[in-house]
Amino acid sequence: MRPPSLLQILIIVLIIVLLFGAKRLPDVASSIGKSLKIFKKEVTELREDDSTPPPSGPASGGPTSPSATPNPTTAPPSADDPGTTPPGGTGR
Repeated sequence: MRPPSLLQILIIVLIIVLLFGAKRLPDVASSIGKSLKIFKKEVTELREDDSTPPPSGPASGGPTSPSATPNPTTAPPSADDPGTTPPGGTGR
């Protein structure tokens, strides 16, 4: 893909001036600059957060007791089991 020619750039600038007007262009450029500055700051903070190692020691929220693990004997009955009724059904 080729870079845009000088004529194409001039046409784009002319359209922007016609849409926003010459008086509002500095305000638009200022708000875009502020937005880019905030975006770069947030990206930098996210990269810094990713580079910090996780805290050592026991992890909070993990299973600490045997009751937190699922019990395979209390699994819901399967639809193939003839002694059960399907959910929302009346049986036979």
